Amino acid sequence: MYYKLLALNIDGTILKNNGRLPRETKEAVAYVKRKGVYVTLMTSRNLLSARKVAKALRLDGMLITFQGAMIGKTLDDKLFEAVIPEERTFNIVQILENFNCNIRLMHERYSLGNRKKVKKNLVVQTVLSSSDPFFYPTQFVDSLGDVLIDEPVAVPKIDVYFAEDEERDEAAAVLSKSVPSIDMIMHPNGKMEIVPQGVSKLTGLRRLAQHIGVSLKETVVIGDGVDDLPAIEAAGLGVAMGNAPVEVKRAADWVTRSNEQLGVAYMVKEHFRKQQRIEFLQKLKTKQ
Repeated sequence: MYYKLLALNIDGTILKNNGRLPRETKEAVAYVKRKGVYVTLMTSRNLLSARKVAKALRLDGMLITFQGAMIGKTLDDKLFEAVIPEERTFNIVQILENFNCNIRLMHERYSLGNRKKVKKNLVVQTVLSSSDPFFYPTQFVDSLGDVLIDEPVAVPKIDVYFAEDEERDEAAAVLSKSVPSIDMIMHPNGKMEIVPQGVSKLTGLRRLAQHIGVSLKETVVIGDGVDDLPAIEAAGLGVAMGNAPVEVKRAADWVTRSNEQLGVAYMVKEHFRKQQRIEFLQKLKTKQ
């Protein structure tokens, strides 16, 4: 088996904890591209933010963003897009505003958030630091519900941060009973992502693979989060970072080093150095 598609998560995978993109990772991506492998990013980030990382890696292909709700090269060149409709977004916000949580409506060009404080302000810093405000501005308001009455918006994703997992789970239970056609992705430390029903990194990977004519068995997925787990399980070679949770490592075919230890570069050198250029392998197969 030789691999034709490499899908990389961004935060906690190719980036170090300080947000830096190591030189070794750039070199590893360039190396695997020279072998004819299609490299994509598979992330919960917005497309503008992911595009900035892709530019640093010299990637010009399709990116899987917003947890799979948007696949494209740019906002004007999309393969796929799914959004939570305006009325449904409003209903979700109305329910969430009864809980003590930070809400971020993640539009393709900006985010809109409430100013409510929760105990774990660290989670708010995390979402703000994951995007460049120049490319992806964030606006804060006192009441999202009031704003949406006058200016309704449909979004690919909603990020919600709670002080406690228990309150997050309580809100999720209410949403599951009251709001149709959405999926909720749970993360540690009280984070929840709300996406259109059927959206995930795995479904995004399937769409992109089909678009470029590659089977899932011909893909390599490298990730570190619980949201990466289904794609890691479905890939021909699923790789967990050394900093991934235990359940992600158990689901993987291979566990590499952590993001701080240049795990992506290590994995690429270990596995892809044995793989010839895809063009050469195809010619060899034709001759046989």
